[in-house]
Amino acid sequence: MLIGAHVSPAGGLANAVARGLERECDAIQIFNQSPRQWRPTAYGDEDFAAFREARAGSRIEGVLIHAVYLVNCASEDAELREKSLTSLVHSLRVGDAIGADAVVLHAGSALKGHVGEAIVRAGEVIARALAETDRCPLHLENTAGAGGTLGRSFAELAGLLDAAGGDGRLGVCMDSCHLLASGYDVGTPEGLAATLDELGREVGRNRLGSLHVNDSQAPLGSNRDRHAAIGAGELGEDGCALFLSEPAFEGLPTVFEGPGVAGKQVELEDVRIMRALRERGLAARRR
Repeated sequence: MLIGAHVSPAGGLANAVARGLERECDAIQIFNQSPRQWRPTAYGDEDFAAFREARAGSRIEGVLIHAVYLVNCASEDAELREKSLTSLVHSLRVGDAIGADAVVLHAGSALKGHVGEAIVRAGEVIARALAETDRCPLHLENTAGAGGTLGRSFAELAGLLDAAGGDGRLGVCMDSCHLLASGYDVGTPEGLAATLDELGREVGRNRLGSLHVNDSQAPLGSNRDRHAAIGAGELGEDGCALFLSEPAFEGLPTVFEGPGVAGKQVELEDVRIMRALRERGLAARRR
């Protein structure tokens, strides 16, 4: 498992690598532009080369890019879908340039509309984005299920993958907080096993490409996306240890997004807590 954190690329893409190293990360996740603005950051070849040079030979083995929150590939508004397409293509091209493992995407929301129709619209946008880019994989993230967001179940994620054409570059990013909020009891051995069984039936375990390990302020089935510090929420230390030590997750980029124990930003202490909980979970599995 490649344990790491969401870090900032402020001041230059290569700074994200430095911040990851300061936090003893094996994996990092970044936004390739401001997450709440449409305007893309104008990176050039020198920026990409500096990132690759900073990463080369370092402990950073996994890199994820998170698409901006404004993207809604499922919108009924054609102009918003086009903006979402442009933004997603930009993220994937940055991913191509820096050798990212994937772009992680919230596919969008049906709002109060028909979910099936929204999945079709989102699939069309995603397929176009893949057609306009070269290599970088795209991981669809499961959601907590509030406000008509798509991906609250593995069946919905499977529908999105099918609507997008089932391209080999498509995968899934599982978020532990979102799983709990949408009704998957991943904090218990039985619940986590059942969750992985459903993932296999509906999506295929081979599509699982990355993880967000976040604890949840909100209880099981609440459909509320409220992150908590690792081990300080509804999953708790035992649930996070279980998730972090799951054998099926070995080798995957595994990112904590925050908030950290000392504030909103994820710091070295949080990454060390993740590692300690993983070791605790591994020890429990050996007993």
